[in-house]
Amino acid sequence: MLRKFLTAFIAAGTIISTAIAQTNSLNTISPDSVITDNEVPEEVKSNPVITASIDAYYRYNFSNSKTTTNNFTSFTNSQNSFELGMASVKLEHSIGKVGMVADLGFGKRAEEFSYNDDNTRFAIKQLYATYSPWKNTKFTAGSWATHIGYELVDAYANKNYSMSYMFSYGPFFHTGLKAEYTAGKSGFMLGIANPTDFKSASFANKYVVAQYSVATKNDKLKAYLNFLGGKANDSSKNNQLDLVLLGTVSNKFSVGYNGTVASFKQKVGNKFGEADSWWGSAIYLNVDPVSWLGLTLRSEYFGDKKLQTAVFSNAGGNIFANTLSANFKIDNLIIIP
Repeated sequence: MLRKFLTAFIAAGTIISTAIAQTNSLNTISPDSVITDNEVPEEVKSNPVITASIDAYYRYNFSNSKTTTNNFTSFTNSQNSFELGMASVKLEHSIGKVGMVADLGFGKRAEEFSYNDDNTRFAIKQLYATYSPWKNTKFTAGSWATHIGYELVDAYANKNYSMSYMFSYGPFFHTGLKAEYTAGKSGFMLGIANPTDFKSASFANKYVVAQYSVATKNDKLKAYLNFLGGKANDSSKNNQLDLVLLGTVSNKFSVGYNGTVASFKQKVGNKFGEADSWWGSAIYLNVDPVSWLGLTLRSEYFGDKKLQTAVFSNAGGNIFANTLSANFKIDNLIIIP
């Protein structure tokens, strides 16, 4: 039975400067990269790359009350209303072994993404510098989008406009320092960061973030095992273990999976008590029959019997949510009903 109807309009584009040609650089820790030696390329300037996007949506919930919204996932808390999402501008540039990224967002979606910052419709989504002393090694310092989960903050990067429960109650970004290393089809990441979703955290304890990734030779199957853990303060600590699987069956059909468990402990007296947790599991089925049309089904099971999230008001429970989205692509415009 159809309970919610949501239509989104997304426009995105990329501009690459033509001043100087680009050469080798390690852009991300991913099984996509194959590294065979440690030679350092000559120091050259790359093309600055600017990516821009805007999104807007309309949402109607057939089960909604007349006075309050009942949305419990990120970025679409409205009812029978046309809403502006986010205008996003991302600048990427590198010179030799050094790279830099400035990713800025304007709008309600950006404000909710950076909810711990002062209330503003302008937000720094990502701001970081990288240093790659060797082709298979990279260090990153600054604030970057989380490695945990299947979905991303930018609307154009997802095939469903609405967000999953796992995304909504997991981390959004991390601020700190991380090291990444690739060996063939395997990747490793280890870092230290402020507590989740804080760009500034004076006197606070720090979190550990980590990732192991691997892929088959033909890249048709990829796996990412993700972790974060630490003390939010002296009386509470939490950790999250997350798995993402990506499978390509053909150029018209692919499958994604995301499973995660987040646990929390509170100090009682002089020691921490037993862990309370929430967990989720989702499968994504993606079909692209033609170049201008795609269909995605997300089936998610989310459990929170210990009231660690805002989904259940009085007693814990479970949710089984299914979302079917179409992606109509017209040049750089995407319409998602």
